[in-house]
Amino acid sequence: MNDTIVAISTALGEGAISIIRVSGEDAISIVNNIFKGKDLSKVASHTINYGHIIYKDEIIDEVLVSVMKAPKTYTKEDIIEINTHGSIAVVNKIMEILLLKGCRLAEPGEFTKRAFLNGRIDLTEAEGVMDLINSETELTRKMAVNEISGKVSKLITDLRDNIVALISNIEVNIDYPEYEDIEVVTINKIKTEVKYMKEKLLEILKLSEDGKVLKDGIKTVILGKPNVGKSSLLNALLEEDKAIVTDVKGTTRDIVEGNIIVGGVKLNLIDTAGIRESNDVVEKIGIEKSLNLIDGAELVLLVLDGSEELTEEDKFLLYKTKDKKRIVIMNKDDLESNNTYNKDVIKISAKAGIGIEKIKERIKELFNVGAFLSKNLTFFTNVRQITLLKSAIESLEEVEKGINEQMEIDMIEIDLKLVWEKLGDIIGANYTEELIDNLFSRFCLGK
Repeated sequence: MNDTIVAISTALGEGAISIIRVSGEDAISIVNNIFKGKDLSKVASHTINYGHIIYKDEIIDEVLVSVMKAPKTYTKEDIIEINTHGSIAVVNKIMEILLLKGCRLAEPGEFTKRAFLNGRIDLTEAEGVMDLINSETELTRKMAVNEISGKVSKLITDLRDNIVALISNIEVNIDYPEYEDIEVVTINKIKTEVKYMKEKLLEILKLSEDGKVLKDGIKTVILGKPNVGKSSLLNALLEEDKAIVTDVKGTTRDIVEGNIIVGGVKLNLIDTAGIRESNDVVEKIGIEKSLNLIDGAELVLLVLDGSEELTEEDKFLLYKTKDKKRIVIMNKDDLESNNTYNKDVIKISAKAGIGIEKIKERIKELFNVGAFLSKNLTFFTNVRQITLLKSAIESLEEVEKGINEQMEIDMIEIDLKLVWEKLGDIIGANYTEELIDNLFSRFCLGK
């Protein structure tokens, strides 16, 4: 990390401005070498300075240069940000000059990687940066802000502090039993502390798993027999003609996907082939795909035809999805009603756009979106974090097992240390170079 890195921090393309970010011990001297204005080596930190980028006596652009001196910067290194006009030609030229003057093109996420390696943020906070950049809803924005602020990490650091205090007391009791003024750590005290930590982690895990579903988007499968209006419903929800709609049965032969935001939460919608007996090879493949999607669905929108009575296909799908979170939708409400099925159905006309808001409201109720959004949203939201959280809980259960089996206290201490280490893995207190390289490679350039 001794070299000086550079990258474009704004989206590529034409715009009012673009920002080029430089970080490293030579950042100020390199930029100062091509800047005509104040001497950047002498200006105060965290100031913006007007001037021009000059190369071989040619003015490249009129710029504003932000100077931020270590250690109070994003990377804890000297950082320069050049605000240029948002021309692709201008940005590319300045980047070319900086590379010629000694900068190296930053790897994806390298600025945040340096912030982590230099101790400014932990791993959970770094992942929060990526989550904030990728956030599509108000929910994901709030969750990411809590990660970046350190609130999520504090859940873990507090528990690790509890474990350290417990281990310290155990060791003092083992090594210095003759001291009368030390706290005697009994098995009952350890059991009480472990019970508290396990309950706390299980609470965090439950919130985290629910939050991950809402963060990634609810996998929503639209099911029904042919010609009930599944594709029309998809188009009505998306407010665009994404799927082909005809009166011909079997028009949808493969899955059609789209995304919408409902009450601040993303739905990943999948329109499927109509379920029926078919001799068409291609349609049969589509039907098989549709049925396979049921198992992985987090929500099923089961569409029935309100203009006719239930068919065997309808009954099969009602049975097949009875244990899933589902909404039964009676479509074609604009036609004469001939369907007597009325067990908690929502009547709509997808073609006329009637009743669509009722479906959205039911979705918010099913996933308790309102109550969820009102919570403090302090929990973990990715697979790495949740997997390690589960592993830490399993290790705590081993501690409980050891206590119940009256194992020696020094053996219980070893298991407690393992829990402490696994919790440390979540926030990056322990990490491998491979993990760090893999994680930050998923960041965008310039961050």
